[in-house]
Amino acid sequence: MAFDQLHRYIFNEGNVRGELVRLEDTFCAILNSYHYPPVIQALLGELMVATSLLTATLKFEGDIAIQLQGDGPVSYAVINGTHNQQLRGVARWDETLTELPDSFSELFPKGIMVITISPEEGERYQGIVALDKPTLAECIETYFAQSEQLATKVLIRTQTSPAAPKACGLFLQILPTSSAATNAADTDFEHLSHLTDTIKEEELFNLPAEDVLYRLYHQENAEIFTPTPVVFKCSCSRERTASAISAISKEELLNIVAEEGAVKMNCQYCHTEYRFDAIDVETIHAGTFGYNEQQRS
Repeated sequence: MAFDQLHRYIFNEGNVRGELVRLEDTFCAILNSYHYPPVIQALLGELMVATSLLTATLKFEGDIAIQLQGDGPVSYAVINGTHNQQLRGVARWDETLTELPDSFSELFPKGIMVITISPEEGERYQGIVALDKPTLAECIETYFAQSEQLATKVLIRTQTSPAAPKACGLFLQILPTSSAATNAADTDFEHLSHLTDTIKEEELFNLPAEDVLYRLYHQENAEIFTPTPVVFKCSCSRERTASAISAISKEELLNIVAEEGAVKMNCQYCHTEYRFDAIDVETIHAGTFGYNEQQRS
């Protein structure tokens, strides 16, 4: 079975588009980066699915970020995605708590979802919606209803068992139509939405993607496109980290090296640790860090 792929399809007669994404290795990469409790694992899986599905709707090259934040036990959770389906993410919560609530609403009381779209060319767009629905999927449906006035169906499921963590999702959205075709399109969308609801979790997690789509839509005229691979990829690097700490004075950095043996920086997404010694500090502030790294290697 092929996981870590996004499948796009369109129902030409119904004027509805759809997507199916199923994550395994990509999901595990985030789970293995930090000791997240099961509730946070499931939350990150849902966010990864949602980000992949929304990234597939982009009509340009760029990035998208979905961030949840609130006043509850989870301060924030965010997944960043690129137009070519590269995902990374992180969550922060009150780690002093021995138990976390199971419900989405209790994790984010008075919470908001911020969706930021950053094209490589053009202006950045940001949309905000309240987390006032019982599930993340319903909040995303609300986002599309408010921002684009398009009927949208989102179904997300996660499996966080240590042996086989997986995260899967389905997405349907009505395509913009002329006013004369709106009623027919609405009817087709409702029909396809009801079909989507019939999927069973064991089918979503255990059947090949082609079988899932066949079971759901074999009587519909669906055009299915070549799947796109989805991967976990962090954009951090030793060079980027060096650039970030260059804003700190050389004297302060050298004091840290003297006291702790090295300046240590951890990526918040993949938790890779970067260490810089006194020679690194000197070359960073001399503007020759990259050249010095090549010489030392």
